[in-house]
Amino acid sequence: MPTPSLPLLSNLLARRLFMERHGLQQPMSGSGKGDDLKGVIDHLGFVQVDSVNTVARAHHMILASRRQSYRPKHLKQLLEKDRRLFEHWTHDASVIPMEFYPHWKLKFARDGERLRTRWSDWQRHEFLHKLDEVLDQIARNGPVSSGDIGQDEVRTNGGWWDWHPSKTALEYLWRTGALAVSARNGFQKVYDLTERVIPEAHSKASADTEETIDWACREALTRLGFGTSGELAAFFGLITPQEARDWCERQKQTGEIEEVLIEGSDGKPPRKAFAFPDLPERALLLEPSPGKVRILSPFDPMLRDRKRAERLFNFFYRIEIFVPEPQRTYGYYVFPVMEGERLIGRIDMKALRSEGQLQITGYWPEPGIRLTSARQKKLESELQRMARFCETGAVTFAENWQKAVD
Repeated sequence: MPTPSLPLLSNLLARRLFMERHGLQQPMSGSGKGDDLKGVIDHLGFVQVDSVNTVARAHHMILASRRQSYRPKHLKQLLEKDRRLFEHWTHDASVIPMEFYPHWKLKFARDGERLRTRWSDWQRHEFLHKLDEVLDQIARNGPVSSGDIGQDEVRTNGGWWDWHPSKTALEYLWRTGALAVSARNGFQKVYDLTERVIPEAHSKASADTEETIDWACREALTRLGFGTSGELAAFFGLITPQEARDWCERQKQTGEIEEVLIEGSDGKPPRKAFAFPDLPERALLLEPSPGKVRILSPFDPMLRDRKRAERLFNFFYRIEIFVPEPQRTYGYYVFPVMEGERLIGRIDMKALRSEGQLQITGYWPEPGIRLTSARQKKLESELQRMARFCETGAVTFAENWQKAVD
């Protein structure tokens, strides 16, 4: 008996759906604060936090690309005052809806076992003996940053690999749930006892392992639209690839999900993925993008899986921060540029706040995409918006900022 063919989602519809699930098909109107901002983050599932600040930090860029009225103080309000978000790890440090907190308890438990051995080997010091001391200091004296503890310990000018024992203990207690991030001063984390930060309704709630596996897979598939079991596991970083594979197999057998083929870009062969039923039909109902130009963070959730972005959008992107300047293809930290349902180029820019300028060093179009006068006008409009967001005022262009593509 012949094997029935799988439903096929065209590349155009796959891109449209993927962008819609990541909040990039929707208008940028909205207050960008309070319930509206919380709704954006709920829709995404989390927002990655990153320190690079050439224009604005990644979390602020991600939110500003979806709400033109967004400002950093609005996230601070939700996170540090209203306690409607918490900060912890997905694939990296992220801000996460507070309602999800009970499912992170599985991560706390698993990280406790994993990091106890790994960090003891890595740091080669007895940070575990500092756990009670650090907890007691915070309980008695209130929130701390890493500079407030371990004053008598050897410190270096190194990075994370040179944490002193009390700093390692502090991070371990956060990663395993005993502490929570209560605020950030600049970009430095401030830690407090979890019961002082996480509302009781969420800190006391619990979910067993199977509940968290089911929740993580369903929520990931909802936000991705389609994905392999590995992509579902990687979305929140809460469960193992095997747990996601087993979940997909069970749901496939009951008909709750099905396999589909996702057409790749630029002639790439279709790839199998899982989706909730009738995905191609639902994708057909989506309106085309109006064609606005948006500048994205390199850590935008739509792009964080570089291989998937390449398959769907034919867009190859690598951060060149650690590449010596003469060897860079583009620049230190270039930003992807999106128009409609395509990624059309990348731009090197920097906010020079002391000079009141958003400085544009270079723009590289993707192969086959010309910077027409109409497209340039839309790009310049987006740059003006970014300048307002950064509070720099003027947009300035370096000589020969329009780069040719080899």
